Amino acid sequence: MFILHLPLADLSDIQNNFQEVGKATGFTLQQFIAQCVAFAILFTVAHQFGWKPVRTILEKRRTAIEESMANAEKIKKELLDAEASRLAVIQKANEQASAIIAEAHKSATILAERKAQEATAQAEDIIRKAHEASVLDRNRLLAELKREVGMLVVQTTEKVAGKVLSADDQSRLNSETLSQLGASNN
Repeated sequence: MFILHLPLADLSDIQNNFQEVGKATGFTLQQFIAQCVAFAILFTVAHQFGWKPVRTILEKRRTAIEESMANAEKIKKELLDAEASRLAVIQKANEQASAIIAEAHKSATILAERKAQEATAQAEDIIRKAHEASVLDRNRLLAELKREVGMLVVQTTEKVAGKVLSADDQSRLNSETLSQLGASNN
């Protein structure tokens, strides 16, 4: 603070100047003190009943705005976290779906191979059975043919020889004919 050191004589000159200015403007010390007291009372009443409630309301509003802003930031962060987790879930679901599709393709391939092997085995079994059946039919037909040929030979021989052959003669001719047919087939 600045302190002005003035001689006392100068102070009385200043006081006289104040009094002259006060008379010229209508300023008095009593009016000044009364106005200061009125101002202090008005200021106190305005502060207590006007500014203080307004400041309280403004402070509450500022606090509410700060809380709203904090909540907005919190919600924004939660939204970003939710979006990130949603994307992670979608990514995981896509990976699982891809794995399931790959497993299904693999299973389908294995199943197709297994069915092809079963079909091949069935076809081979059918071919084997058909071959066995044809061998059996061939053997049966050969046996039947040999029997028929033997009978024809016996009948032809009876006709050519003009005599009835005995059972021993028929058996001997059948054996010879069968042996000759067997030798020619091999």
